[in-house]
Amino acid sequence: MFLLSGEIVARNRKARYDYEIVSSLEVGIELQGSEIKSIREGKVNLKGSYATFDSRGELWVVDMHVAEYANARDNHVPDRQRKLLAHSHELSRLRRKVEEKGVTLVPLDVHMERGRAKIQLGVCRGKRQYDKRREIAKREQQRRMRAAMKRSEHDY
Repeated sequence: MFLLSGEIVARNRKARYDYEIVSSLEVGIELQGSEIKSIREGKVNLKGSYATFDSRGELWVVDMHVAEYANARDNHVPDRQRKLLAHSHELSRLRRKVEEKGVTLVPLDVHMERGRAKIQLGVCRGKRQYDKRREIAKREQQRRMRAAMKRSEHDY
């Protein structure tokens, strides 16, 4: 499978449901050996993953599963923490935002950009249960309206 530049490899759909996305940033990811081949095959799972800063101010993605590559001699550890790469001014801006109460960094998707794997990292605030119900009701109402419009178009 050959991926085009900018093509999304994996998407964290649950993040868009569970979190309100305040802003986002594209960051690079430091990979080992066979990980890039697995990512190109689309064998990435972002469910439950998040990003965090360590004591030295480096940004890491945690719980991102990259499946082992079948044809590799020395495979990687599928669930290891991976370092995220960004400019120092972007990292300091993100760190200030994360220090606010209720804000977290969540990977929204993994995509390829000029042969390199990138992560779209979202600065997110958790949604309340009633916000989720309101969003579902709104989506359902829009679906009904589209269906009614289609029915009315066929009547003419």
